[in-house]
Amino acid sequence: MSAALQLPNLDPARIPLPGEGPSPAVTPGKPAKRPNRDAAPVYTLAFYRKHTQAVLRRYLYASMVVGRSPDLLREPLRGWASSRPVHSFEDAVIFVLDVEKCLGKLSPLDRTLLGAIVLQEYEPTEVAMLLSISLKTVMWRLQAALDRLTSILLDTGLLVLPRS
Repeated sequence: MSAALQLPNLDPARIPLPGEGPSPAVTPGKPAKRPNRDAAPVYTLAFYRKHTQAVLRRYLYASMVVGRSPDLLREPLRGWASSRPVHSFEDAVIFVLDVEKCLGKLSPLDRTLLGAIVLQEYEPTEVAMLLSISLKTVMWRLQAALDRLTSILLDTGLLVLPRS
């Protein structure tokens, strides 16, 4: 059994963006263009941000089961509980070590933001005040950190693309 998070088979290219009508390719008097069903779907890293956050929360839980404090946290944790089952102790240890190796490839600020906002569930405004940086910088860096971590997790196989 793999410790990778399996993602649903969704095609983000077919989800309309806000402001787009029901069909932006339709013009009066012309038939609508049919989408090319044979083309490979286009995935962006922003699509996987929630899945990356879920992996980080699973990492927090698994590291507590293993008996290690997560590397991202240097201060006491807020209360957090989960009923997610762990199949075996060895699976949890391997998963924690794999995620720690991926997190080690991020910058210290990225790790601080992910630890504070995703794991400790601080509000971005609180983190901005604690780090003495602007809220826009916190939000921009958080999204960039999630995208970098997502690409690392996809490269290592801890996140799996849906099968076409």
